[in-house]
Amino acid sequence: MSDNPPVTPVHVVILAAGKGTRMRSATPKVLHPLAGLPMLDFALRAATRLEPASVTVVVGHQADIVQAHLAGRPGVGTVVQEPQLGTGHALLQTEPALPSRDGTVVLLSADVPLLTSQTLHALLAAHREAGAAATVITAILDRPYGYGRIVRRSGAIVRIVEERDGSPAEREIREVNAGIYAFDLPPLFEALRGIGAANTQGEYYLPDLVAIYRRRKLPVATWTVPNAGEIRGVNSRSELAEVSRMVRQQKNEELMAAGVTLVDPATTYIDVDVQVGPDTVIHPGVHLEGSTRIGAACELHAGVRIVNSTLGDRVTVLNHCVVTDSRVEAACSVGPFAHLRPGTALGEGAKVGNFVELKKTTMGPGAKANHLSYLGDASVGERANVGAGTITCNYDGVSKHETVIGKRAFVGSDSTLVAPVTIGDDAYVAAGSAITGDVPPGSLAIARARQENKEGWVSRRKAGKGGH
Repeated sequence: MSDNPPVTPVHVVILAAGKGTRMRSATPKVLHPLAGLPMLDFALRAATRLEPASVTVVVGHQADIVQAHLAGRPGVGTVVQEPQLGTGHALLQTEPALPSRDGTVVLLSADVPLLTSQTLHALLAAHREAGAAATVITAILDRPYGYGRIVRRSGAIVRIVEERDGSPAEREIREVNAGIYAFDLPPLFEALRGIGAANTQGEYYLPDLVAIYRRRKLPVATWTVPNAGEIRGVNSRSELAEVSRMVRQQKNEELMAAGVTLVDPATTYIDVDVQVGPDTVIHPGVHLEGSTRIGAACELHAGVRIVNSTLGDRVTVLNHCVVTDSRVEAACSVGPFAHLRPGTALGEGAKVGNFVELKKTTMGPGAKANHLSYLGDASVGERANVGAGTITCNYDGVSKHETVIGKRAFVGSDSTLVAPVTIGDDAYVAAGSAITGDVPPGSLAIARARQENKEGWVSRRKAGKGGH
């Protein structure tokens, strides 16, 4: 349950129709990733915490791509703004999606990802307390360039003027429009139809609604956000990088406050959904991405990248390893320079050493592959040992095949296991063997040519007499 539930139903509208031309990208601006999440998802998460009766996303430019991203999300609908004629026109397109005319609309922008649910709760509280028909979030900025200015008379807001349309005196105003609003539904859409397009852009500006409400004697209130950084928008790749840095810094601070050691937070990149247990130590240059979960008392050394993976407690990952879509149980050791590809699972206490690559491979508790091996589509039993240079030949050019290595088996160095093949429990494979058939439990398999020494061959060759 959320704190301070609204008295009337809340309907959230998120504006996501703009072209984002300054991004210079084939990807819709609102889907550009920021600390592991598309920008739009930050607004959706903040909206969800209001427990709204509905969420409507206004799409326009590349609408099909944004709609595909939203497909299957319960309670989230879309309306298309075509053509894109400004924010007022965008909100007007939601009229068919809000037929009940009951409740309060909270309007968000998909390119303002730092806004918190606490601020939205405060907006609703201020809106109810003032008995307002519309409430505007404002902020005080030292450098308000690019923002619409709040024009007041006797302390009350009378209008919002866009910077490009403002007078020199209005441009000196430091109180700005955040572009986040609460509107009572009953008068909203009729008032929206009263917005004109007599401005330099020829668009229907939503901020003009303030002056319309004032003329119609409808009460308009403001609420000033204490942390002006929350209203920061993203319109370019430079701004995306800066806001990403702010989000990651906040994430790092939260983790350190929870007992995680970041040796150099400035070079540690942790996505917003990552979880890390206490007493874990993270060295410089580590990237933790997606839905990764790291246990307690782990140590992740420099250059490690972990994506959508789960590590148990007391796991050590040495320098420059990549772990993707994998699961590593407690007390394992990985690396350095190891690669755990999707579908890999390491049992408790397993060890994967330097320059070892695993793909869709399960290693049982205490199993080891210490050096320079490739194991793909394989199952390795508990306490088995895979020697240096061993590979599983899992692909025959058409299909993938499985290799099974039994419990406590020992595979000698530089062995080739041609799948499908099974090495039984407690079996041994001699170094340098090419195994093409199953090895029974407790057996020794030797599959290599007999050694032949030709004495005097080198001297005869050098004398030009041939080496035969």
